Amino acid sequence: MAMKSTKIYYNKELKFKDPIMIVGLPGIGGVGSLVAEHLKNEFKAKKFATLYSPHFIHQTIMLSDGRLRLVNNRFYHANIGKKDVVLLVGDTQATTPEGQYEVNEKIVKFFKTLGGKSVYTVGGYNISGNYVDYPRVFGVATTKKMIESLSDTKIIFGKATGAVWGSAGLIPAFSKKYNIDAACVMGETGVLEIDANAAKSVLQELSKVLGVKINLNNIDKIKKETERVIKEMEEAAKNMPENQQPTRDNLSYIR
Repeated sequence: MAMKSTKIYYNKELKFKDPIMIVGLPGIGGVGSLVAEHLKNEFKAKKFATLYSPHFIHQTIMLSDGRLRLVNNRFYHANIGKKDVVLLVGDTQATTPEGQYEVNEKIVKFFKTLGGKSVYTVGGYNISGNYVDYPRVFGVATTKKMIESLSDTKIIFGKATGAVWGSAGLIPAFSKKYNIDAACVMGETGVLEIDANAAKSVLQELSKVLGVKINLNNIDKIKKETERVIKEMEEAAKNMPENQQPTRDNLSYIR
């Protein structure tokens, strides 16, 4: 049977108590994906649902055992501190505006059926194009209540400008429609495809939300490797003509 709409297949026996959802899908700097995957691995989350959509890119993923699978988004469950947490990770986002609206509303409606109480989407916020040594964390939220609930964090509200693209913005918008408090949390990032530094800043703030200490050793390893590569590329660039030399203010060649 042809897949004509977005479908979610899940374990209906699993029960939740006032769960929160953290969404980390592919996007700017890979910040969301790094954060959600790190939480999934750190707290040994278990997959309980899979979302497939005809609005995803027409690809399959090759597996290490020689099999393949359709690209998808995956829901995981973990008890983190005293909270029931749903983590949403995935290979891709919908590739069309129509698909974005269908998929993201489907995600929110599904979370509502689980008894969902609040949602945090994670993304990157590129405001300068520079590599950021000490990333700030910016936020936007659906309600004043949500902003006030994050007052003990260093998340900066009221300073981010522009548009929030894709799931990071649409999931909070649909959450508001379904009376679920939501916030989009964005790590300040630059030109890197994978910005572990920005992800680390977001994880430090989410640790306050979750009420637990998060081991950041794996994120630190990625961060150090990235900085090593940047330093090597800067050293190599010194032999280039002066007007062609990239700096930390112009590292677009990393993309």
